[in-house]
Amino acid sequence: MSGNVPVLTIDGPSGAGKGTVSRALAKKLGWHFLDSGAIYRSLAVAVVQAGVDLHDIEAVVHVARSMDLQFDANDSPRILLNGQDITHRIQTEDCGNTASQIAGHGPVRAALLQKQRDFRREPGLVADGRDMGTVVFPDAPYKIFLTAGAEVRANRRYKQLKEKGADVTLDRLTKEIEERDRRDKERAEAPLMVPNSAIVVDSSNLTIDQVIARCLDVIGGR
Repeated sequence: MSGNVPVLTIDGPSGAGKGTVSRALAKKLGWHFLDSGAIYRSLAVAVVQAGVDLHDIEAVVHVARSMDLQFDANDSPRILLNGQDITHRIQTEDCGNTASQIAGHGPVRAALLQKQRDFRREPGLVADGRDMGTVVFPDAPYKIFLTAGAEVRANRRYKQLKEKGADVTLDRLTKEIEERDRRDKERAEAPLMVPNSAIVVDSSNLTIDQVIARCLDVIGGR
């Protein structure tokens, strides 16, 4: 990967607002955007479609290496898996939970590492994930760890899903987010943690615009 291309990594737990903030920053800066979570969620869809056992790591790795994944970057971004639009499918809670389970395995992460690093292109990259600043782009000059309380994150997700007509409860979402946090922090490979030299931003009581402003401060208000 080219060390001369600037990267802003935004790591943090599920529901902290990484996706919304990262997209807005990439658009504002005119940089490329990497949603690493979408890559893992896409793999989760591919694994389910292939009928692969989640515990069969060798089979999951085979799917990861062979899947054809494309990001259609425009005002209404789409994700294509082997030519099939899976944009909406990867947004479900079941897909997120499956992705979290398979993401804990080292061979799976290794298989997807280069796919992520290939997004680093001029003029720059905003990378959203859980190990962007620790593993994927450890040399990134700008690092942010975006977080929020579990109940705050669950409430945000609850409102989003309710607007889409989903049958969910706040209590269930809170428990799922807490369990996902625990799994992400305790996994042996690339656990969720604050990267070295990262600025921690707690979005619990901040608006999106306020979070974006703080992130821009990190890279000198570009």
